[in-house]
Amino acid sequence: MTPVAAAENETLSISAYGPARTTVAGMPLNAGDLRKIHAYWRACNYLMLGMIYLQDNPLLKEPLKAKHIKNRLLGHWGASPGLAFTYIHLNRLIKKYDLDMIFLAGPGHGAPGVLAPVYLEGAYSEIYTDKSEDEEGLREFFKQFSFPGGHRESLHTGNTRFNP
Repeated sequence: MTPVAAAENETLSISAYGPARTTVAGMPLNAGDLRKIHAYWRACNYLMLGMIYLQDNPLLKEPLKAKHIKNRLLGHWGASPGLAFTYIHLNRLIKKYDLDMIFLAGPGHGAPGVLAPVYLEGAYSEIYTDKSEDEEGLREFFKQFSFPGGHRESLHTGNTRFNP
């Protein structure tokens, strides 16, 4: 095999279309677990979008109107889906293997990607009891993100004072 052919073959073997698409043998998740994790991730994606865009009508029980959308959109989609994906799968591995591990994400625009799974699993409401796991709590959870006086995790709340 010529060096050029070998390089082309090596490139194909690591591409998404080559034979080596993964180094994990078999199926790491069975179909049922995969379905549940994907549903959980989709729910996180909805929560993340709600934090960025919605100030009311959190369950979209009525047709979306301009008054439901925040007047000033702060934060952005960016890394949020990837952070939630990582959080969900690391949490799964922590539970499966009883790992002594923590997921640590730095400050920045990806806050929804960490806050969404934490809210969904109920831990957020344990600390912030006014953000209950019902429609009103979800409304408050959405409204406070990127909103004056809202999440301190976001530097875009309009309040630039350090206020621990």
